[in-house]
Amino acid sequence: MNLRSTLLTAALLAGAVSGMNAEEFVIRTDKPGATVQPTMYGLFFEDINYAADGGLYAEMIKNRSFEFPQSLMGWESSGKVSVRDDGPFERNPHYVRLSPPGHGHKRTALTNEGFFGVAFRKGEEYRFSVWARSAGDRPSKIRVELTDPAAMGETQVMASATIDITGGEWKRYTVRLTPKETISKGRLRVFLDSKEACDLEHLSLFPTDTWQGHENGLRKDLAQKLADIHPGLLRFPGGCIVEGTDLATRYQWKNSVGPVENRPLNENRWHYTFPHRFFPDYYQSYGLGFFEYFQLAEEIGAEPLPVLSVGLACQYQNKGMDAHVPVDSLQPYIDDALDLIEFANGPVTTGWGKLRADMGHPEPFNLKFIGIGNEQWGPEYPERLEPFMKAIRAKYPDIQIVGSSGPSASGEKFDYLWPEMKRLKADLVDEHYYCPEEFFLTQADRYDSYDRKGPKVFAGEYACHGKGKKYNHFNAALMEAAFMTGLERNADIVQMATYAPLFAHVEGWQWRPDMIWFDNLNSIPTASYFVQQLYSTHKGTRVLPLTMEGKPVTGADGQNGLYASAVVDDASGEYIVKAANTSDSPRELTLRFDGMKKGRKLTEGRAITLSSDDPDADNTLDNPTRIRPVETTLTLPATGPLTVTLPAKTFGVYILK
Repeated sequence: MNLRSTLLTAALLAGAVSGMNAEEFVIRTDKPGATVQPTMYGLFFEDINYAADGGLYAEMIKNRSFEFPQSLMGWESSGKVSVRDDGPFERNPHYVRLSPPGHGHKRTALTNEGFFGVAFRKGEEYRFSVWARSAGDRPSKIRVELTDPAAMGETQVMASATIDITGGEWKRYTVRLTPKETISKGRLRVFLDSKEACDLEHLSLFPTDTWQGHENGLRKDLAQKLADIHPGLLRFPGGCIVEGTDLATRYQWKNSVGPVENRPLNENRWHYTFPHRFFPDYYQSYGLGFFEYFQLAEEIGAEPLPVLSVGLACQYQNKGMDAHVPVDSLQPYIDDALDLIEFANGPVTTGWGKLRADMGHPEPFNLKFIGIGNEQWGPEYPERLEPFMKAIRAKYPDIQIVGSSGPSASGEKFDYLWPEMKRLKADLVDEHYYCPEEFFLTQADRYDSYDRKGPKVFAGEYACHGKGKKYNHFNAALMEAAFMTGLERNADIVQMATYAPLFAHVEGWQWRPDMIWFDNLNSIPTASYFVQQLYSTHKGTRVLPLTMEGKPVTGADGQNGLYASAVVDDASGEYIVKAANTSDSPRELTLRFDGMKKGRKLTEGRAITLSSDDPDADNTLDNPTRIRPVETTLTLPATGPLTVTLPAKTFGVYILK
C-alpha cells in the first residue's frame, strides 16, 4: 500500500476532517425496494485481444491442425516436411508427413512459435499429444522438445520425450514434459527420430494443471480471476465475432462442439480489422467452444447467456442487403437457436442432449437466457428478430430473449430500436456504451425515468474510454464506479451488466481498455476489475432508498461530485453502501440508517476503498498490485449515525452488520 493510501485510510478511520461539513446520506432500512437479480453483475467474453486462443484457452500451440490458409503458419520446418489433406478428421483434413531427409546427419523437424512464444514454468508438467501413424511398414519415432531458442547448443532443450509410433492406423499419443527452467519465449520442437516416415495431426500442448483439471481446459490463473469476481452472468461468445466479417465467418456454435480435433477453424474477425494492430495469424480453433463456455459458467456460478447470429453480418462492414440473410431464408439460423436450447437443456434422449452427455455432462445446463443479434440496427434487425422470437416462444416459452438497442447509448438507431423491442416484447434489451468521462458522470440517473413496464435492461458492453486517454487508468474505473450506483439503484429495470472487453494479451491486443491484461505467464487485474468485483461481491439482495437532502445521490449540482447507492443482504444481515467521490476534495459522510426496528443497532462495520495517488495509473506487469482494494474496520458510534470520510477520487464500499 502506498503512502497516500495509508494516509487516506487513516483519515477514513478518524472519521472526520477538520473544518469539513458532513454530507448526510439517509438510508431507509424499512423500505427495501427492488430485488437485485443474481445476474446483475457479470462477465462479457469475446475472442478479441487473443482472449481465447492464446489466452483463456490453455492450448499453447498455434495452428495445431495445419488448417490456417497458409498450412504451416506458426511453424518452421526443416528437412522433408509435406502437408497433405486426406487426414482422419473430416472438418480438419490437413496433416504433415515427416520423412527422412536422406542426407546423413540432417534432421527433419517442425518448430512451433506458439502465441507470442511457448511459455512454460520450471518444474510444472505439460501434456503433449498428437494423432499419428507410421507412413510405412515399420514403426516410426518422434522426439518432442520444449526449447529456449535464446540458449546455445544442447542447453536449448528444457524438456524432452520420445514417442514410438507403432502402426499405420491413426492413434492419439501423449507424453508429459517437465521443464528444468522457466522460459517465456520458448518453442515446441518435434524431430523425426527414425528412418521411417510418419504422419502427424492435431499437435497439442497443455499444462496439466488447468482450471478444474479439464484436459481440453482453460488457463488456471485467468479462469480463477473470473471466479473471484463472483459473477452472476457469463455472456459469450462475444459481440462482433457473433456477426463475423461476413456470414461465412460468423460464429457457428455447432462447429464448436463435439471432439475437439474435428472442430473446424474459423477466421477471427479482429485479425485484420485495425491496420495499426494487425494480426494476420489470429484465428479461432473453436477449442474453447459452447460446451466449454457452459461448463465454465456452471463452475463459476454464473448464468450462461449465449448470443447467436440473427442473419445479419457486421453492418459496419457490410452495407448492402445482399450481404445478409433474406428474411424468408432464416430457418437454418432459427434452427440453430432451437437446437442450442436443446443442447443446453434437452434430455439425453434428444439428439443434441445426447451430444452434451457424450461430451461429459448428462445433466442439463439449465439455460434461461438467449441473445439474438449483437449490435444490429435499422428495420432489418427487428424484422429478422421477430421470427426467432416466435419460434423460441412457441417451443421454449420459459427462455428469456435478449434483443439489442444498437451500437450506441443514444441517437437515431437507439431511439428506433427501443420501441421495436417493446413491440416485440423482448425480455431484455442490450445497451452498449463506450464513452468518455462526461457520459459516466452525467448518466447515474439514466434509468430513473425508464418505463417500468419493460423490457428490462442489459448493460451488455460498457467501459469508460477516457478523453485522450483510451487506456486503462484509475480515473476511468472511478467513473465506472460512480455510474454503476445508478445501475444498482435501478435494479428493478437493470437486471444485467457486463464490462467489456474482458481480456487482452499485452502483445496481441486490438482494443483497449480491457478488464484483465496478461502475458503468457502472468495476469493483471485492472482498477476496473476491482470495481466490478466490489459490486458483484457486495451486490446484496434488495435495494434500499438512499438520499441526500431528499434526492438520489447522482452527482447532480450541489452534490459535490458524490454518487451513492445502498442495498441490504438478507442472508448476511448486512447493509451495504457504495459511494464514489469524484471530486478533488475529501468528503465527510454521515450515514444515517432510518427505520431500524426498536432495539436494533449496528454491531460491526468495515470499509473497502479503492484509490490511487495517480489517476492516470493502473496495474502493470511490473507493478501488478499498485492499485487494489484496502479493507479497514470501522469504529461504530454507541448511538446515532456513523460518520466516515471518503477521500478525494475514491470509491468506497461500507458494509454494516
